[in-house]
Amino acid sequence: MVVNLTEKQNQTQNSRSSLELLYNVSREIAAALDLRTVLYRVLSLSMQSVGAINGSIIVLDEHGQAVESTIITGDQVHDHTTRQLRVTLERGLAGWVIRNRQPALVENTNQDKRWLSRSDVTGSPSAAKSAVSIPILARENLVGVITLVHPQPAFFDQDHLELVQAIADQAGVAIVNARLYAESQHQARVMAALAESSAAITASLKLDDVLLHILEQISQALRVEVVSLALIDAHTRDLVFRASTGRKGPNEVGMRLAMDQGIEGWVAREGVGVVVPQAKKDERYSPDIDHKLGFNTRAIACAPIRFHDEVIGVLEALNPFEGVFDTDALPVLTRIGNLAGTAIRNAELFERVEAVHQRYHELFQDSIDSILITDWEGKIIDANRQAETITGLNSEAVRRRSVQHFQVVDQDVVGEKFEKLMAGATLSYETNLMMEGGREVPVQVYVRKVQTEGTWHLQWTLRDITERKNLDNLRNDLISMVYHDIRSPLANIVSSLDVLEAMLPAGVDPSQRSLLNIAIRSTERIQRLTNSLLDMRRLEAGQPVANLQAVTPLSLANDAIEVVSPIVNNKNQVITLSVPQSLPKVWVDEDMIRRVLTNLLENAVKYTPPGSRISLGAQIEGEQMLVWVQDTGPGIPASEHERIFDKFTRLHGRSGTRGLGLGLTFCRLAVEAHGGRIWVESAQGSGACFKFTLPIADASQTLTEAQLVKEHGKDGPEAGPDGSFFNNMRR
Repeated sequence: MVVNLTEKQNQTQNSRSSLELLYNVSREIAAALDLRTVLYRVLSLSMQSVGAINGSIIVLDEHGQAVESTIITGDQVHDHTTRQLRVTLERGLAGWVIRNRQPALVENTNQDKRWLSRSDVTGSPSAAKSAVSIPILARENLVGVITLVHPQPAFFDQDHLELVQAIADQAGVAIVNARLYAESQHQARVMAALAESSAAITASLKLDDVLLHILEQISQALRVEVVSLALIDAHTRDLVFRASTGRKGPNEVGMRLAMDQGIEGWVAREGVGVVVPQAKKDERYSPDIDHKLGFNTRAIACAPIRFHDEVIGVLEALNPFEGVFDTDALPVLTRIGNLAGTAIRNAELFERVEAVHQRYHELFQDSIDSILITDWEGKIIDANRQAETITGLNSEAVRRRSVQHFQVVDQDVVGEKFEKLMAGATLSYETNLMMEGGREVPVQVYVRKVQTEGTWHLQWTLRDITERKNLDNLRNDLISMVYHDIRSPLANIVSSLDVLEAMLPAGVDPSQRSLLNIAIRSTERIQRLTNSLLDMRRLEAGQPVANLQAVTPLSLANDAIEVVSPIVNNKNQVITLSVPQSLPKVWVDEDMIRRVLTNLLENAVKYTPPGSRISLGAQIEGEQMLVWVQDTGPGIPASEHERIFDKFTRLHGRSGTRGLGLGLTFCRLAVEAHGGRIWVESAQGSGACFKFTLPIADASQTLTEAQLVKEHGKDGPEAGPDGSFFNNMRR
């Protein structure tokens, strides 16, 4: 009875001791949040509780991979032992416990196949020992394993196993909390590093400064010997090292690496970051740069630099001071790479904008034309050197004036308050530049809106056209002289030719008749030219068209075709006439419009290849008559469609420049004087179609359709064999 009481007292005492132990263990564990501290306390308290000499504890992540561990051998604590315990996890007792999720009690390690001897334990590795290994669970999740060893076989029993199991149950939650705390600290460190990096990287828009800031931030965050940055050359697709710190430094800058070389090339090609703890053992490692620089790369962390999902380069960190890269290394490097991509592209864009701005400034200052920049009220805010030179004022004096001070602004062109410039078009007009002292210089003004420093202004380019004006005056004087000096003898020649034609007998030699006809046609052409020159002078002076009368379009067309028929026959060309006889008459100066058609036909014949087709047509369009001449020549570039109607404008073709460049100018003046307009529709290489409009004569001045049928029959005059009003003519 006494014995039983004593046993009960001992059992009660043992239970009380166990509870006190578990309480102390729980309190000790809960007092720490650092994972390594928690592991040390759990392991050391477990060893003290059961009298173990050696012990290890391994923490697993959610994928069952070892992330942290601690080993105690005797009085010595070993941290960063995860690598050396991996073999134990694969083939040892701890691995068996993890795979089976149940504890293990080993009385003699030499007799248990699950035991794997290690050289880091106290005592002889091959000596028999006893061991206990317990899975650490938290809410049914496996978070680790604890293993305790004693050098005496059969030292541990079932009570020890249960006690260690109880401690492991207490440790599970503490380890999970410590892991979460460690992860939160890790994220905080990463975010802090990224925040500092972002602020530093974006502090400048100069590319060299941006690259330097990127490298500085990586060096501070990862504590490594060398940090390098390489960008992908857009043309060669090579990696070009743009910046480097540490021992490689400036010697590495400018070196190239192909995309299929090295770990850096692999990262750029695949767009994936990587940490290589032993670089030389990696098959992707290329020793070329190390050999050139005399450097020894041991470990490397490399991440892509991205901009809008495009890899534009790589960042690499070499040889951490602590020997191995921290788990933060790749996330920090990757995220800095993402920040760097935007910063680098912004810096490159800024440099391009700066270069363009500098180039614009150089062109602005060095332009041979005077250039003024004004606000939308016309106040001058900038002027180039040429503007200062031609006005005789310094830049400050020029800026105190408005653009209206130096020229009469053509409000019909630009608008009363420059509103016509809002759409972005470049407008032009001629005026005189008024300078100090009353002197005036003729200028061609080109004005458009431009953006400078984020604000829209007006740019006025004043081109000195004094030489052009002098040349135009010289040409006009020459034309006037030629006209007045030729007119009188030409009239005598025409009269003489008429007399000769009348004197020739009926049976004269045909060759003599042919020579006389050539002379007559040539004088007629000279007459048309001189008359056109006279008409141009009158029309430019604003005189109205005289001799207006109702004329049928078909008669005008036939007369013009008759004039050009000799050269048409010589070139074996075909003129297709599409002028219906039923068209109403037009109210025109017959001789003037006949010369317009003749000029257009002569141009068409000149530029149309031999044996090709030319068409002349007319139709009613609205309240006007539309007339056209279509050729199959080389065509006219769109940029020349307006300019060809200006005086003295000549296009340079393969046959060279011929004529004075006045024919189309006369056509424009003559058509516009009749209230119509003239234009060309053409593309280079596809022929040209000249079109113009004329006013239709009043009904009271023309024959009605019924009168036409009465006088000329059902089909009208000169109808084709099918009754249509089209003449296909081969002349």
